[in-house]
Amino acid sequence: MTAHVLVVEDERHLADGIAENLEAEGYGVTVEADGARGLERLMAGSFDLVILDVMLPGLDGYTVCQEARRRGDSTPILFLTARGDAQDRIRGLEAGGDDYLPKPFHLRELLLRVSAILRRGRAPGEALEFGGNRVDFRTYSGRSWDGRGHELTHKEAMILRCLGRRPGEVVTREDVLDDVWGHEVFPSTRTVDNFILRLRKRFEPDPEAPVHFHTVRGVGYRFTPQPRAADAADEEIHE
Repeated sequence: MTAHVLVVEDERHLADGIAENLEAEGYGVTVEADGARGLERLMAGSFDLVILDVMLPGLDGYTVCQEARRRGDSTPILFLTARGDAQDRIRGLEAGGDDYLPKPFHLRELLLRVSAILRRGRAPGEALEFGGNRVDFRTYSGRSWDGRGHELTHKEAMILRCLGRRPGEVVTREDVLDDVWGHEVFPSTRTVDNFILRLRKRFEPDPEAPVHFHTVRGVGYRFTPQPRAADAADEEIHE
C-alpha cells in the first residue's frame, strides 16, 4: 500500500520541491499552506506521515501538533523549521513530534528521514497481548486488563513494540531512543521514563508496583509479559 504524506508548508517553492521528490519515491502527497487548514486536513484524512513546518500562518506547527495529539491523532509528525537549536527540538518532541529537521536541509536527507519514520511506524497485523492487556499496532489502540479502551500515541506504541520484541531482556534507554526516535534525534532519557510511567498507568493493575514494565536502575527497562510472583520482589531491588 502506498504511504500518503501530508505536507504543511507555506513556502510554495519548498512545498513543491518536497512534494515532487516524495512523489518520485512513490508516495502519495497532499499539500497545505497554513496551519489551520493543515490540521483540518489531517483530522479529516488518513495519512501515514505529516511533514509540518513550524512557522505557519494561522496556527504554528507546534500548536497543530499539540491539537492533533489532544484529539487522539497519532500520525507521525516530522517538523521542519529554520530554528535548529536544542530547545526548539525539545519543544517539538514535547509537542508530540517524532522527528525534527532544521532548514536548510538536503532533500535526500529528508527522504531518508521519511523512510525511517514510516519503517518504524509500520506494523501490519501486529498485536501484543500481555497480562490481560492487548495492543493493536495497526491502529495504536489498546484494551487493558480491566476492559478499558485506550488510544496510544505513536511514541507510546513504538516504545511498547520495542520492549515487546525483547521480553524478559534488559533494554537500555539508549536502545529505546535509537529504535523509537532514531539515532539523530535524541530527547532526554527522562522523556522515555515519562512514557514508561504513562504505559504503567494504562496497563498495570497497580502502577506503583509494576509487574510488566520494570525499571532497571541506571540501565533501562525490562518488559515481562507474564509476571511471576518473584517479579515484584525483583522490582524492589532495581527501582
